[in-house]
Amino acid sequence: MTSFATRRGLALAGSAMALAVGVAACGGDESSSGGASSGSSGGGDPVKVGLITKTETNPFFVKMKEGATSSGETLGAEVQSFAGKKDGDNESQVAAVESLISAGAKGLMITPSDSKAIVPSLDKARQAGLLVIALDTQTEPADAADITYATDNYAAGLAIGKWAKGTFDAAGKEAKIAMLDLNPDGVSVDVQRDQGFLEGFGVDVKDKTKIGDEADPRIVGHDVTDGGEEGGRTAMENLLQKDPSINLVYTINEPAAAGAYEGLKAAGKEKDVTIVSVDGGCPGVENVKSGVIGATSQQYPLKMAEMGVQAVVDFAKDGTKPEAPSGQSFIDTGVTLVTDKPVDGVESKDTAFGLENCWG
Repeated sequence: MTSFATRRGLALAGSAMALAVGVAACGGDESSSGGASSGSSGGGDPVKVGLITKTETNPFFVKMKEGATSSGETLGAEVQSFAGKKDGDNESQVAAVESLISAGAKGLMITPSDSKAIVPSLDKARQAGLLVIALDTQTEPADAADITYATDNYAAGLAIGKWAKGTFDAAGKEAKIAMLDLNPDGVSVDVQRDQGFLEGFGVDVKDKTKIGDEADPRIVGHDVTDGGEEGGRTAMENLLQKDPSINLVYTINEPAAAGAYEGLKAAGKEKDVTIVSVDGGCPGVENVKSGVIGATSQQYPLKMAEMGVQAVVDFAKDGTKPEAPSGQSFIDTGVTLVTDKPVDGVESKDTAFGLENCWG
């Protein structure tokens, strides 16, 4: 595997074609739900709402789809869902936007795989009269979407960083940190979680919009996971080869954390390393409960999708567009630090709370 820095340099979770060969050709699926006339537009037809996620397999996006479908049934909206083949698949997302424009959708919700590259397609959708909503991951620039419903990803990273610092300070341990990020593209969710964690741990992050420009000797290195278990294991193995003394691992999400643990276990180091992550899915919270993950920041994809569908239905009725609070570029859907090993001065909930509010 090429190094993270090399890959980042080279780079720096239904289409027009899919209409001919089926939505599966663009790595997604399509579903619809209809109901009462409360979500109808014009002549009584249901409001068409698009949901475009990064993948269809990550439990986070599965729950997001469930939330959109359920909300559509309640509001009488027809939800059409699409997904990329993998995290970072911008091409499939572009194709899905084209399909939704052609289908006469009133609005679309998207978790951008590439926050910058998707912008021209979203501009086209807005010019066609669609309400464009980003979920979970902000576009770059943020105003390329009409509104974003998301976790405060910087705050999510900050929380696990503060928890890790408190844990290591209490034990009198010097950290050797492995950073398991998403991909080389520098998408907003990846950067914000990474930089938030490091700031929470007390690292000078220099430029908050960049990954990997820190000079702190405690950081062993960065690698990428594509947000999956296999990628997490491979990245962990790569960084262990660089420095076997790693004792703190940050991961972009819980599937990557599970893979990192398997890499550590294969090296006989799973008992000597603390893993922190972001997600709050049921498997991830179970891993916190069992000690595989020390702490995770729980986010709420169901809420994001429900709010998004409601916004499109409202827009279809009277042109109303949601607005972020003054001074903010998105509507925060909340985050909670979940751990069974609380740290003084760091607000958290235990895994009983996490399991009551998890997803997946």
